[in-house]
Amino acid sequence: MYLLANRYKLERQLGKKAGRQTFLARDSQTQNLVVIKLLSFGNEFEWDDLKLFEREAATLQELSHPAIPQYLDYFEVDEPARKGFAIAQTYIDAPSLEQHLQAGRTFSEADIKQLAHNLLEILTYLHQRQPSVIHRDLKPSNILLGDRSGTSPGQVYLVDFGSVQTCVAKDIGTRTIVGTYGYMPPEQFGGRVGAASDIYSLGATLICLVTGQHPADLPQDDLRIEFESLVNLSPSFVAWLRQMTEPSLKKRFSTAEAALKALHTPPVPIASDGHHAKVIPHQPAGSRVRISKLNQAIEVVILPNGFQWASVFLAPFAIAWNSFIFFWTLSAFFIPFPINIPFLLFSLPFWSAGIAMALSALFPVFGSVRLRIDQHNISLTWEMFGLKCSRPRDDQRQNIYKLVYVPKHFVKDSDGDRIHKPASLEIRTNRREYQLTGRHGGIGIATEAELEWIAHELSEWLDMPIERG
Repeated sequence: MYLLANRYKLERQLGKKAGRQTFLARDSQTQNLVVIKLLSFGNEFEWDDLKLFEREAATLQELSHPAIPQYLDYFEVDEPARKGFAIAQTYIDAPSLEQHLQAGRTFSEADIKQLAHNLLEILTYLHQRQPSVIHRDLKPSNILLGDRSGTSPGQVYLVDFGSVQTCVAKDIGTRTIVGTYGYMPPEQFGGRVGAASDIYSLGATLICLVTGQHPADLPQDDLRIEFESLVNLSPSFVAWLRQMTEPSLKKRFSTAEAALKALHTPPVPIASDGHHAKVIPHQPAGSRVRISKLNQAIEVVILPNGFQWASVFLAPFAIAWNSFIFFWTLSAFFIPFPINIPFLLFSLPFWSAGIAMALSALFPVFGSVRLRIDQHNISLTWEMFGLKCSRPRDDQRQNIYKLVYVPKHFVKDSDGDRIHKPASLEIRTNRREYQLTGRHGGIGIATEAELEWIAHELSEWLDMPIERG
């Protein structure tokens, strides 16, 4: 095992490119695993490489963020086998997004939004430093993603600051062209970068995740990446990704803060002529939602999804539970009255739980939800096996005063833990509220794209604008 600088035991090579090598090593003093980046003097060596290498070391030394590798050491290598310079930094045991994609992992819209949120928070930290730190090489191979945790897609880390640039002022840039084709914005080809350049690269990275294709392999129109036909995303998120990857700096988000705010409050998309463009949602492919517009009424029917693996596991438990309660209740009838009364009363809450479990198992497979608005009334009905249940009670159409779309979000409970809240569509009347949510009752509405399509159709039929909650 090779010992570098009489301290670092090189265990295996992690990466290699012109003049540079990256190794996983063990620090013989601390016994911790570390990453060693080595710049070697040789035929491929250029003085610009040394300038970037020294800048990377100096930048890492100034940074302190849990999602960025920590600087440990910078030293000269002067050995018979190797001559050059090396950087030692903390090792993060997590695969890259590129490795996740190669392994066949796919990402939902909620996953992509959470990744975008976390990465924008890292960029905000970098860009707000004095001077600003511009990464210049955001791409899937430079973003590590740890194991899933609850509803989180995993802990995100930003690595490889080998192309980093510090800007003393916003109008000052570099003439050194670095980056990766497909993830670089147009201005970076001219050697000038800023915060908006990292925004573009992040947008291109997210597009790679949702399409499974390298951005350079996707069609382009006037330098704009054309990805819309390959994805099943909500129109507002598509518009947000468009603005992230706008070729024009004037139309792109200028800061990570602005992009982060717009991620949770989707912006009005901008047309190529600079005016606001209206994105018209359409029914997503494979949707289990049917909308019919009759002469004087509109109906939204959420059809059952059919066979569900969750039902396979829940149904046997529900059968066992209800069977036990049935025999308990039956046995209570053989006990003399009134001694059996406490036993019967004791079974009631268990019957309630058992019925709820049975419905949870059966409704996604056999049930449907029907929202109907005609000239006079509005009703929301749950239907299964010919049985119907309306909740809340029907109301008069004239009482409808607001149509509200609430995007998917998180709230904190009393313990400070984050709780996922699915997107919802609320029809508010003077008396009550009618609500459709993602996976409504465990069925039907699988994506935000479907919910936005329903909102658009109701908005047109009611002649009422969609407000965002």
